[in-house]
Amino acid sequence: MANNTGDNSINQILDLDALPMILQQIHQEVINEYGQGNVADYIPGLAQVDPQQFGMALRTVDEQEFTVGAADTAFSIQSISKLFTLMLALDIVGEELWQRVGREPSGMRFNSLVLLDSEGGIPRNPFINDGAIVVTDVIAARSAAPARRIEEFIASLSGNDSNRIDQQIAAGEQATGFRNVAIANLLKGMGNLEAEVEQTLDCYFKQCAITMSCRDLARAIECLANRGKSHFKSSFHAEKMDKRINSLMLTCGLYDAVGNFAYNVGLPAKSGVGGGIVAVCPGQYTVAVWAPELDRYGNSVLGQLALEKLTSYTHTSIF
Repeated sequence: MANNTGDNSINQILDLDALPMILQQIHQEVINEYGQGNVADYIPGLAQVDPQQFGMALRTVDEQEFTVGAADTAFSIQSISKLFTLMLALDIVGEELWQRVGREPSGMRFNSLVLLDSEGGIPRNPFINDGAIVVTDVIAARSAAPARRIEEFIASLSGNDSNRIDQQIAAGEQATGFRNVAIANLLKGMGNLEAEVEQTLDCYFKQCAITMSCRDLARAIECLANRGKSHFKSSFHAEKMDKRINSLMLTCGLYDAVGNFAYNVGLPAKSGVGGGIVAVCPGQYTVAVWAPELDRYGNSVLGQLALEKLTSYTHTSIF
């Protein structure tokens, strides 16, 4: 199943027989840590989510799945959607994308305008909000129904056609997303937005409101662990995309907390303020975890802890 063998391998081959017990142990350990964070109450809809929930799903590259807790409960993926729109935008325009967005960590809040203004309208990376809005703009400028295109792309990766936009959450995002409106207008004013501001933002708010479960997410990112191969979608041009996107997740996927996450967990990952985190162990597995309580950086408290325990107990950090 795994590419690495022998004592000198980068990471240990996953012991599938032990995995169910390991996931149960992680579940029991992390739920004792409830109460250390808060839900994203600045987004209507997310503020009403029961904070004391936990789910986890792991999928191996040979299509075996292991779950624990609320792994099949759908939740708002929020910024995890930026991972899928990046895949789609690269599928549409390829390397041309990097003329409009960088590939470096920002060291700033995910919704900061400071760097964008000082660096000529080129966002530092595609996972902070300004970079993600540029990525969405690539899709919006080239699609008759961009939000629907993103929905269908994600559903094709997960194999679950019910992975769709929660219109109530999308409306709440639109009503309160003042900083994103400012970012989009600044991008437009600096010549880095092709579609109309309203069109791009409408698509951006809707993509963040797509709902998925941990199982859906682990399936949807399969191509990033399996050299571009996906069990559910065969027409996706994913060659070399695993290398490119995994590198960006490792350096930019958890915003200005990415260094601590790499230190503690050691996997490429992407988080969202809905409480989800997806991570990739190249050549071995994908994993998704969900727990709505967030730390001050906007990342799931229990999600990070669960992934740290997973790589510690299985010795599958990439380092």
